Amino acid sequence: MEGPEGLDWVATREAAEGRGGAHAPSDPLDHPDHLRAADSAATEALLRAYVRETHVDVPGPGGVLHLPLPCSALTLRVPVRHRSVTGWHRFGAVQVVADGQGRGSMPGDVGLVAAALVRESTLGRGVLPHLGGDAVARVLNSAARTGAHLVRRRVEKPGARGATPFLDAEQALLLGHPFHPAPKSREEASDSELDAYSPELRGEFPLHWFAVHPDILVGESADGRTPAELLRPLTAGLGQQPDGMTVVPAHPWQARDILARPAVGALVDAGLLRPLGPAGPHWYPTSSVRTVHRPDADVMLKLSLGMRITNSRRNNLRSEMRLGVRAARLLAAGPAARLRAEHPEFGLLRDFGWVSAGLEGETGLETAVRDNPFKTGGPQGLCVAGIVAERTGPGDGSPPAYRSLLSEAVARTARAHGVSTAEASARWLAAYLDVLAVPLIRLQAWYGIALEPHHQNTLVALDAHGLPRAGWYRDSQGYYVAASHAAAVERLLPGAADGLDLVFDDAFVDERVAYYLGINNLLGLVGAFGALGLADEGDLLRVLRARLERLRAAEPGARGLLDLLLDAPVLRCKGNYLTCVDGLDELVGDVQSQSVYVDLTNPLAEAHR
Repeated sequence: MEGPEGLDWVATREAAEGRGGAHAPSDPLDHPDHLRAADSAATEALLRAYVRETHVDVPGPGGVLHLPLPCSALTLRVPVRHRSVTGWHRFGAVQVVADGQGRGSMPGDVGLVAAALVRESTLGRGVLPHLGGDAVARVLNSAARTGAHLVRRRVEKPGARGATPFLDAEQALLLGHPFHPAPKSREEASDSELDAYSPELRGEFPLHWFAVHPDILVGESADGRTPAELLRPLTAGLGQQPDGMTVVPAHPWQARDILARPAVGALVDAGLLRPLGPAGPHWYPTSSVRTVHRPDADVMLKLSLGMRITNSRRNNLRSEMRLGVRAARLLAAGPAARLRAEHPEFGLLRDFGWVSAGLEGETGLETAVRDNPFKTGGPQGLCVAGIVAERTGPGDGSPPAYRSLLSEAVARTARAHGVSTAEASARWLAAYLDVLAVPLIRLQAWYGIALEPHHQNTLVALDAHGLPRAGWYRDSQGYYVAASHAAAVERLLPGAADGLDLVFDDAFVDERVAYYLGINNLLGLVGAFGALGLADEGDLLRVLRARLERLRAAEPGARGLLDLLLDAPVLRCKGNYLTCVDGLDELVGDVQSQSVYVDLTNPLAEAHR
């Protein structure tokens, strides 16, 4: 029986529920050669990003996508395994045809495909082609890292999990962002370092500590604690510390890197900063790599990390950390209490404090202190990016028992409620909207406070039946206040926006939230259901549209955002591929020009017609 989007519905559903065995459709991600599987995953993500950002029409399943690349005199022929209305297409092995050389073709590995596509996006836009070399290198680095993840995880015993459910989801992103050309690129670190620092390899490491003289110790907290008071619970077990100095943590890779920086070297030479080395218990890297977690700690730490990961060096900026503290104070002035009263199942994880060394600018020792409700015995929020992340087979060519944590959860829902996989998917999406999306939209409607809730920044806890029962947002790097609410916010917290980029035009805020919450999160989730063979995307778009329409009627303050999401023919979308090709660092520069944005057809508006 052929189901929605042309998938072999029974076989795909059985594979998702662990019943497909050898009869499930073959998938390039399951190839026994881990390098071949990694190459397929890298090529597929690259193609997905390219066709989205260059507005290429993808044919239906069973068809062949023809991509002429005149700047290289090549054409790519790409079998379409699944066509997605939200862009989460599945592709087969690429064949490359040299134009004018007859009908012969050759296999297209990720290196050849990346070089040809990037050349098209440089020379084709009037840019010298050698300027795309860095982007190609990042694609290849990402593919190599993916291969390292797969070979390590494939030798784990069946059913192996992370130390806690929270960590297991953080460690699930073996393939990375489905719409990024280099989702796993991590440059400048050795393989042995990445063994310890990579969540995909279940890495863990002790923090590296520096003794800091009081004259150069800086930081703040939302509750008025000093930097030394913030750090005291973390340093209690480190043993003897230099008299009159406070110890601050650093990522071990960062500790080595910053000692070569002249400003840091001057502090060391002056006796104001002293490297002490690694000490204390091990911490686990989460999906962002630089944020670390311990199941027995009261806080998580967002460490500065100058390593280039995907498109950016992950150095913490003091302006961002001040924004986190200001946001925590603003939420405490009323919005957090109202959210708890209306949505007790939803929480905001605050970056409520920060510490560093040095009075003038960033030194690389900037660390943000974050809430950690996910302790042993507490609720276990699961990163949504980890929930939808695709798994590969065990290495013998067969599919995994479940293609993702989402597939596993939906199978539990279907069994518990005695419903079809498609109906269980609809119920899962509806519960997700109630515990996560609705509170976020209401926060913006009530106070003009908007966030960047992409998949990696949002978490949900699941009930015994696999359905979302609680949700959280994390990361204060992206906070906005809509200009129409600026005066009310100022009354809540006098000086809320002083010295910070916090207030923006309403239209700009709506545009960004429409991308982060609308395209990346909600449409991305619909796309994951479709690509995993769990449900028809059109059916889920109708579920999503109906819930957002009810919310629009109930919350007049959300009309700007919801009119955009529901009715705009196109939405602005971050172009990860073009941002990579253009060599932009998404954490550098003003918020309006850090990345390339493109227009996408809005499938929610299309679903209404």
